[in-house]
Amino acid sequence: MSNIITQRFVKCHNHLREENQVRSSRQFAMSLDYLPQSLSEILKGRRDVTIELLRKAVEVYKLNPVYLLTGEGPMFMTEEAHDSFRVLTIVANAQDDEHIVHVPIPAQAGYAAESGDPSFIQNLPTYTLPDYKYKVGTHRSFDVAGDSMEPTLFEGDKVICSFLDPTLWENAVKNNYVYVIVTRADVVIKRVTNFVKTEKQLELISDNNFYDPYRVNLGDIREIWYVRAKMSPFLPSPQNIQTYMHEEVRSLKQTLQEQSQLINNLNRTIERLIQQETK
Repeated sequence: MSNIITQRFVKCHNHLREENQVRSSRQFAMSLDYLPQSLSEILKGRRDVTIELLRKAVEVYKLNPVYLLTGEGPMFMTEEAHDSFRVLTIVANAQDDEHIVHVPIPAQAGYAAESGDPSFIQNLPTYTLPDYKYKVGTHRSFDVAGDSMEPTLFEGDKVICSFLDPTLWENAVKNNYVYVIVTRADVVIKRVTNFVKTEKQLELISDNNFYDPYRVNLGDIREIWYVRAKMSPFLPSPQNIQTYMHEEVRSLKQTLQEQSQLINNLNRTIERLIQQETK
């Protein structure tokens, strides 16, 4: 009995045959550099599809990997989704448990430029969390830079995100939710308005009203990550903050007094010098 991914692969093959996009199963196999006899075994349920065959089918016939793996979404990718499709590098331990890859601020420009380079991803720090929801699917975390998302997110916070496959961007990107958008030049964390279906664009909105919204074209977006949670640095208690502020104010007053005394001494010295010159 073939596994469920093989069964979905066979459905995609049958659809291509029905739509006359391939003349025969033999032509389908040959176009993927695969033995027709081996494909026949897959179609009869006697053999499971291989990873390499899936990869080539995605590349040549635009099979939707999300559909193949989960059964969700269309069988085939759109032209835009296929053009932007690339394999996402993950990091796992010896038991094949996937780790969360963290992208710190110094690495974010490189991440945007080299997001398809496995060695770059594998050299980033990784960790795990005990919550079950972070053990299903692919997750990344990103440092928050700047003040554009204040008061929701502050510099120094970290956001933990779930990967959103490009084939799902049109419908799964929800208005007013926060996402990490990886473009060809940058990594930004913004609230989003979805114009993918009508204008092939996303509008990115900052929670800090000082920054104006702006749009990015779908073709410039490499990855979208849905922000699920944030980690913030520990803050001292209000009492400690108050003590700290009192000490800072006291120190500032003392500095001002010392500076004022220096200025007074300087003025008296200048006055004595002037009096001596006039005698």
